[in-house]
Amino acid sequence: MSLWKKSLKELSDLVVSKEVKPSEVVEAFADRSSQIEPHIKSYVTDLTQQAVEEAKKKDEEIAKLESIPPLFGLPVAVKDNISTKGIRTTCSSKMLENYIPPFDATVVEKLKHQGYIITGKTNLDEFAMGSSTENSAFFTTKNPWDYSRVPGGSSGGSAAAVGAGIVPAALGSDTGGSIRQPAAFCGVVGLKPTYGRVSRYGLVAFASSLDQIGPITRTVEDSALLMNVISGKDPRDSTSADKEVPDFLSYIGKEIKGIKIGIPEEFFVEGLDSQIKETVLNAVKQLEKEGAEIVQVSMPTTKYAIEAYYIIAPSEASSNLARYDGVRYGYRTAEYSDLEEMYSKTRDEGFGAEVKRRIMLGTYSLSSGYYDAYYLKAQKVRTLIYQDFMDAFQKVDVLATPTTPDVAFKIGEKTEDPVQMYLSDIFTVSVNMAGLPGISIPCGFKDGLPVGLQLIGKPFDEGTLLQVAHYYERMNDFYKMFPGE
Repeated sequence: MSLWKKSLKELSDLVVSKEVKPSEVVEAFADRSSQIEPHIKSYVTDLTQQAVEEAKKKDEEIAKLESIPPLFGLPVAVKDNISTKGIRTTCSSKMLENYIPPFDATVVEKLKHQGYIITGKTNLDEFAMGSSTENSAFFTTKNPWDYSRVPGGSSGGSAAAVGAGIVPAALGSDTGGSIRQPAAFCGVVGLKPTYGRVSRYGLVAFASSLDQIGPITRTVEDSALLMNVISGKDPRDSTSADKEVPDFLSYIGKEIKGIKIGIPEEFFVEGLDSQIKETVLNAVKQLEKEGAEIVQVSMPTTKYAIEAYYIIAPSEASSNLARYDGVRYGYRTAEYSDLEEMYSKTRDEGFGAEVKRRIMLGTYSLSSGYYDAYYLKAQKVRTLIYQDFMDAFQKVDVLATPTTPDVAFKIGEKTEDPVQMYLSDIFTVSVNMAGLPGISIPCGFKDGLPVGLQLIGKPFDEGTLLQVAHYYERMNDFYKMFPGE
């Protein structure tokens, strides 16, 4: 079997046992990338050739190591809104087109400590605002299963790269579904950890109370492996939780007999494609046959999640993006007569249409006279959504839902209608609103395109999610399937 088809864990075992050199692994992915990357365009900054040179150095280093870390010499891609010291971090925006950070994000530091090799910075919707990667200021990444379709967003570049087999794993960020939705569209595994499980230090902020970094991988076991590395308390991030990090790999291979899986009726509503519904429910039936107990639950306030989310997230974006003013760093307009004109022209020229739309939505929601009617009310709804989840978790261990209402849509299909685009996240945003962990795993195909099953867990219970997801995964071979094979 080709090295590029192997999982991160399999590659780790081969490198640690010294059966394979890091350079052989990286070169296998570089060869695959040279064939596929020109078609899908997943990288904003492609570091594949540097990665090959770096891997040769790792070959020499490995001989001197007494113990080899599990990610040593293995290639991982990083979403381009996660800070990488000395490597351009653009957020796929003209505003930060030439920004080179002087520091690493905590997750990148942790990967470096393991001896990983970065293969590139992946494309995204500008400042992570979007569901299709069409809002990138540079280009649209294409879905590896069908080049005429979107890979999802905002972590579309990361999901497309892993889905195409040009890298075994990547980091993404998830504010309203931005790891899980593209993972579903590209037929890979996407895990959004509990809010606070993984440090956000070095993640360029979109909506600070919702953002979370997580892994996009080929297999559930690979997500567990990466979670072991990137999780934990960080003194530089006041929102990171001081919770003990379990060995997530210890949940892999556990039985699911007796685990209660909830089916929330509000997630199987009108607007959900009938074939997606059937595919997801068939996946749940498979788990039931293996001893899981299926429980119907109701979560009435989750139907308001999308409306509340599109008040809270833009409000926080409006506040976070106020720093891009042309004064300290980033893009500055070439011609202006005074300070005010410099501010307004810089922001007008530097931000794309979707980012401007969200800044205006957020600024309006926070403005005097509207704050109580919109932002405050949305925060109250958020509390009710969280309570709905907690009530459901009194009866069940995990919840099972579709990840998306349909498969990947065609490029350009929803760009004229922002509301239709926003509805792509209808099944994912409530998880962010409640700060819960969620995972999307492939569970079938519709018209040759991947379908995602979403599992939602209790706070800081990523372990049970990984346990159930892995059990389902090993009953099926979706993770072995590659586009065009």
